[in-house]
Order: sequence, then C-alpha cells, then structure tokens
Amino acid sequence: MKKVVKNLSFWVLIAGILGYIFGSIFGDPSWATMKTPPNFYQIIVMIKSVFISALKMMIAPMIFFSLIGGIINIGEITKLKSMGLVTITYYVSTTIIAIMIGLTAVFFIHPWKNSGVTIKTKDTITQQKPAQFIEEGSNSIPVVIKKVFETALVNPFHALANNNILGIVTAALLLGMSLLIVHHTSNPLYQIVKDLNIVINKVLHWIINLSPIGIFAIVFDFKVKVSGDIFSELLSFALLVFGATMVHGLLVLPSIAWFFGKLNPIDLFKKTARPLLLALSTASSSATLPVTMQTCEEELGVTKGVSGFVFPLGATMNMDGTALFEGIAAIFLANLYGIELSGVAMFSIFFMAMLSSVGAPGMPSGSMSGMQMVLLAAGIPLEAIGILLVIERPLDTFRTAVNVEGDIIGAVVTQRYLDKREAT
Repeated sequence: MKKVVKNLSFWVLIAGILGYIFGSIFGDPSWATMKTPPNFYQIIVMIKSVFISALKMMIAPMIFFSLIGGIINIGEITKLKSMGLVTITYYVSTTIIAIMIGLTAVFFIHPWKNSGVTIKTKDTITQQKPAQFIEEGSNSIPVVIKKVFETALVNPFHALANNNILGIVTAALLLGMSLLIVHHTSNPLYQIVKDLNIVINKVLHWIINLSPIGIFAIVFDFKVKVSGDIFSELLSFALLVFGATMVHGLLVLPSIAWFFGKLNPIDLFKKTARPLLLALSTASSSATLPVTMQTCEEELGVTKGVSGFVFPLGATMNMDGTALFEGIAAIFLANLYGIELSGVAMFSIFFMAMLSSVGAPGMPSGSMSGMQMVLLAAGIPLEAIGILLVIERPLDTFRTAVNVEGDIIGAVVTQRYLDKREAT
C-alpha cells in the first residue's frame, strides 16, 4: 500500500478522476465562452496555464541537448563498425515499421471519427472535426519538401526562442555530428553535454512531480469545454494503441527474430518470459536491463560483448512501442481538437515520433517528455498531453515490454550476423 501511495502515476490517475468529477458537478459549459468567468474557474485555468508553461519552458533545451547527447553516444559505439552498423540499422528499421503500423491503424480504423465530441473555446464556440486528416492540395511532394526545409534551416537561436521543433532538431543533429568529427570523445565538451542533460532531466523531474495538480486543472477545464463522451474516445484510443502494439510485438518482431535470428517465436517467448514480465510490471526498460542481459547471455547464446554493446544502446535508442504510441496519439489528439493535418504536419509527426522515441528515458512514462515534441511539431495544443496522462500508464507497461522484446531480438540478430561473418 505504501508503494501505491508513493506512486506518482497513482496520484495522476486520482487527480484526473477528481478533475472530471469536479468539472461535472461544479463546472458550467458557459464559462468557456464568457469574457469574465467566475474567479474559481479563472484559478483553475491559471494553474493549468502555469503547468503547461513550465513544461514548455524546458522543451527547447531538452530536445536540443538530448539529441546532441544521443548522437554522441551513438558515435562512440559505432567505432565497432560492423556491430554498430547492424544494430543501428535494426533499431531504425523496427522503429520506422512501428510508426507505420500506428499511422496505418489510425487512417484505416480511427474508431473515434464520429464520436460527437466537440471542444468549446472563446474564439470558436465549437471546433468541428475535419472530414479528412490531410488538407486538400497540401500533399504535393515538392511543396511539402520546400516547407520542411524552410522550417528546418533557420537560425538556431531563433528556433530555440520560438519552439520551432524541426529547426531545433536540425541544429542539434548538425552540431552533434560536427562535434563527433571535430573533437575526440575525451574532449570536455562531451562531458558538458552529458551534465547538461542530467541537469535538464532533474528540472523536468521537479515539474513532473507537480503533475497531479496540473492534471486536475487540465481535466477540469477540459470537462467544462468538452461536450460528448470523452471517456469512450479515450477507450477507443487505448484499444487501438493496444492492438497496434500487439501486432508489432506478436507478429512483426517475432518474424524478424525467425527470419534474421533463426529463433522460433515459441522459443523466443519461452526463454524471454522473465525480462518481459519484469518490463510489464516495472514499465521501465532501464530497470529491466540487468535481467535482460543475463537472460540473453544464458538462454539465447548472446556473447557478453554483444550484450554489453546492444542493450545499453537499446535502452535509450530502441523504443518501438513508444514511437508507435506517439504516432497514434498525435493523430488522435489532432482529431479531438479539430485540427486538419497537412502534409508537412504528417511528415513532422513521423519524423518527430522517431526522434523523440530515440531520446525517450527508459523509465515509467518517460515517453511523455518526447510527446511534447511531437505535439508541437504537428501544431497540437500542449495541454492535450494532460488527456493522455489519464490513461497513459496502463499502456506504458505493454509498450515497455515491446521495447524490451525489440532489444532482445536486436541482440540475437546482431549475434547471428557476427557468427555468420566469422564463419565465412
């Protein structure tokens, strides 16, 4: 019971439920369109705005330095050449497949299409959902490419000041790669970047600890503004995420293990049951890391060299379940807020979901920091993240298990490749 009481996710869930109940009992839908609503509601909106502003405050530095740090880490290990090439190719490929599964599920299924949920604002009484997700005439390839480059290639300081996510990412990628080329890994700049990431994550940790208060205000305000059954919307979203995650975890990854790792799917799940169950219970790929490494070395014939190389990298870079979740979540929230997604926005969702999953912390709900990057890139209000936090933790357990499964199969595929190369 003490563990439950100390669990932040428990209090986030309680805060979300209380916010919905209080909003239903005490809230008045007319407040959303009033010029001067009651003081009580103004305080709620103020708390919500402060919480969201605190999150926004850290987005630009978090993205900038986490991506540079990720490039540094990848650059250090790719010195092992063949092993690094195979591992990173596998991670990038499976992440792209996961995102495509998620976006395909959204466009062909999208069970929330005709829910009747609308959101009231002062500017627009109701935001009607778009008839289609991509605007007419915006998906011309030359137009999309031109707009992407115009957004990406801007002054880095201007991008940081204006939360231009694509511009921040582009600057971080270019600076990170140039740092690898110009300076040796022993250069003090490398340690400075790592220390800055630690400091930024600490500040984010403080903000996240206040999330129950922020979530209460967000859900209360959302209940006042929303008409329709939002819980049925969330349930349909959760079921779609779960189904897409299971397709990736039970079909795609075992198929890769079979064809490239020569590992029967039944043997795969039988021998890896311990780390997968631990991932389900802890929702942390980093916490599962020692058990995962031991299991692969003892049960799957992975050498210590491969294990020590693949798994630490995978714990931060290989987040298939996270990428899949973020792709679906962005489309779901855009639909909920009545936002039509252009070709540029779709590209941004795909690109940002992949990048944010690479830098996602291997801890419970770690993907929510990267989710901010995806939402801003697609032009979705950041307050929408509060809606996800209400149901995010149960989904987090399953996608963490898929992340760990992907790491295990990556180690097996890399080991088989090296064995085959040595044999020839």
